Amino acid sequence: MTESEFHKLLQRYLVGQCTPEEQALVEHWYDQLEQAEGPVLRAQNQAEVEQAIWARLMQNRRSVRPEPRVVPMWESSPLRWAAALVLLAVSIGLLMLATNRLQMPAPLTPVASVDGWLQQTNPTQQVQYFRLPDSSRISLHPGSSLRYRTALAGPRREVHLEGEAFFEVSKNPRRPFLVFTKQVVTTVLGTSFRVKAAAGQDASVAVLEGKVAVQAREGAQLDASPAHPAALGVLLLPNQQVVYSAARRHLKKELVDRPVVLAPQPFEFEARPVAEVLGALEKAYGVDIVYDKAKLANCTVSITFYDEPLFEKLGLLCKSLGAYYTLSDASILIHSEGCQSQLGG
Repeated sequence: MTESEFHKLLQRYLVGQCTPEEQALVEHWYDQLEQAEGPVLRAQNQAEVEQAIWARLMQNRRSVRPEPRVVPMWESSPLRWAAALVLLAVSIGLLMLATNRLQMPAPLTPVASVDGWLQQTNPTQQVQYFRLPDSSRISLHPGSSLRYRTALAGPRREVHLEGEAFFEVSKNPRRPFLVFTKQVVTTVLGTSFRVKAAAGQDASVAVLEGKVAVQAREGAQLDASPAHPAALGVLLLPNQQVVYSAARRHLKKELVDRPVVLAPQPFEFEARPVAEVLGALEKAYGVDIVYDKAKLANCTVSITFYDEPLFEKLGLLCKSLGAYYTLSDASILIHSEGCQSQLGG
């Protein structure tokens, strides 16, 4: 297997076309990434691939459990388990051979300062992974640095970021986790989100799971939380992000560029009400879709969605309805004059 074939394997995984053996292989590779012990892709979109894989693992954990089945004795015998372990070992060996052109990451070593703070810096060209003392997991992007107190001491878990990082914060309702950048303060109790704060650019915070409170750094209320956000702050839910404009000192809430499925739904509709289709999209992606219910009340549509991104799904639906959609803050607005006769009703 060449590096190109390995990339194709990752793409098949992201669209759900892997065999169970290939899926196990990719997830084992992902576990190695989190532990900073496995190969790191040199591809420019390595961080996006890693986050997409992680999001897909979350979706799999949320999916409905399969019906139980009776397992014949030979399937659960020690010989079969031994054979499965041998197959896994061979597969892992093949993966390691296939990635001989990939580079092993060097573990990050925090640098201590005299004032009781530690700093992690990523001088490489690849995303680096490490854990904080509270077991929170950090994906630190190239050229970025994270500063925090030794053992995260104090009533709040405070870290200071320059650059970009993806956080998976361990839950602790009694000790909020605060991410400081030069422009914004992000507060969570335990969730997953990304912060971008590159020098000279607007800062942004995007949420994958849970709730996140974001406010401007200047005059920030440090006791604010997702349960009690600051008066001038923004509360973000999964698939939402906020962009802070330093020039206007303004926080703008919006949807992320590529929302992920949060609660899988059936996406095959045969002569079903349009409202039912829109409701399924709302539940799947956790988004708010606004439309004129009176105009679409008698409209039906036959459509099947597969692995298209949310906005592509909306485009296909709107095309079949002769409608269009726009975005307003974190909401989706459907503009339609009503169904036509050929659409059913």
